[in-house]
Amino acid sequence: MTRSVRRTRRMLWLAGAGAAAALALSACSSSSDSTDSSNSSDSSASSGTSTSPKPSGTVTVFAAASLKESFTALGKEFEKQHPGTKVGFNFGGSDTLAASITGGAPADVFAAASPKTMALVTDEKDTAGTPVTFVRNQLEIATVPGNPHKVASLKDLTKAGLKVVLCDRTVPCGAAAQKALDASGLKLTPVSYEQDVKGALTKVELKEADAAVVYKTDVRAAGDKVEGVEFPESARAVNDYPIALLKNAPNAEAAKAFIALVRSAEGQKVLSEAGFLKP
Repeated sequence: MTRSVRRTRRMLWLAGAGAAAALALSACSSSSDSTDSSNSSDSSASSGTSTSPKPSGTVTVFAAASLKESFTALGKEFEKQHPGTKVGFNFGGSDTLAASITGGAPADVFAAASPKTMALVTDEKDTAGTPVTFVRNQLEIATVPGNPHKVASLKDLTKAGLKVVLCDRTVPCGAAAQKALDASGLKLTPVSYEQDVKGALTKVELKEADAAVVYKTDVRAAGDKVEGVEFPESARAVNDYPIALLKNAPNAEAAKAFIALVRSAEGQKVLSEAGFLKP
């Protein structure tokens, strides 16, 4: 074999080896890039870079009448924290609100003044998840300013000639008042039964009644329009207030955010300042 032929074959062999090495390097590079890409994707997924949608639109809250002042304040705070949102409220007797919800009224959140009235909704499977107690409330006697009839106890409400107003027994404040009366062995015939606690309080504010059994929070909210009288039997009739996201909530994301605010330290501070007890 001539030297020129051997030189030619050697050059061809070196060229082939170089090409093979280049292919191997290319494959390694491709594999590395793929792995890096995969790792990057996995890292992104595990870091939780995806976030929940920001609250937007209107959230409709059905709430017990006794929550009016504190929830109105929290609604304004919610709108401030989430620009572009709006909180609409429907305040009233918890039983009436529950009936509206089970009847198909569009609402996102229900905050009731007792577990019994919340059960009217949960029994119909109209809540999403289990309701949570967020505050408690205790009864107090509201009299006209100056307490001219010298009401000092629950028993004093049974005095002849005293015009007393109670909440209807179907609503939480009325059921709690009856429970306190029963525990004391007292019988009381009011001049009227009102459909919610604000209705009972208004009768005293307008001096259409001498006294009413309402919540501490309502006495505080009324300021100098009424005078409050505490009574020990109220400790036997403290109401738990549950809150729940409704199953057919038109704006579930905003509803969850509002419930979170109510249960937050900030929300609890507003409720405590209104006179509510911690759950």
